Amino acid sequence: MIKQSSLTKKFIMAFAGIFLVLFLLVHLGINLFILPITVNHQEIFGQAVQFMTSNPLVKVIEIVLFLTFLIHMVYGIILQIQNWIARPKRYRREGWSQTSFFSKFMIHTGIIILIFLVIHFINFYFVKLGWTAPPTGQAPVLGDHDFYHMAVNLFSNTTYAVIYIVLLILLGFHLSHAFQSAFQSLGLNHSKYTPIIRWLGYAYSVIVPLGFICIPLYFLIF
Repeated sequence: MIKQSSLTKKFIMAFAGIFLVLFLLVHLGINLFILPITVNHQEIFGQAVQFMTSNPLVKVIEIVLFLTFLIHMVYGIILQIQNWIARPKRYRREGWSQTSFFSKFMIHTGIIILIFLVIHFINFYFVKLGWTAPPTGQAPVLGDHDFYHMAVNLFSNTTYAVIYIVLLILLGFHLSHAFQSAFQSLGLNHSKYTPIIRWLGYAYSVIVPLGFICIPLYFLIF
């Protein structure tokens, strides 16, 4: 097995994280068509799902996505364990800056996000593979790829919708530190650009989770 320094692990983890950040934007763009933002929103969402589930290139990207998430998760755990070993005793006085606050709980929010992904896979991806039954509810699900009515049934369930919202808020906390940390790990620090990257990270960590949260909120309210 090739031995890698902590800097190498952080570098690889940062690249994986940036790829996942870009994927979230694409995923959000598709999911927003669950909402009635256009007259033919359901048709557009269905066409997007059809493309994402049948295009050979997307299937390759899907494999890359799973590998990227696995690398990001494993390296994150390894680096956290190495950090704990290097600092067995907590400092008596710890910094309470916003960045340090978020960084302290990265491993915790990461584990919660992993649990969220498992639930998400059970309700959608595993249904597509035929491993689990589609979510039931007020809307009849017309096949294993009818993600629209699966989403309607899930987000119409108050318990699921509230859990989904809470988990997305925690995702926002994770992204708040992860975004700027990724660029720092890549060595992209500059007195002029770092503040811009920091505020882009804050904006991303609020706007993207809020975009996903709008979907269950719509079904809870209307």
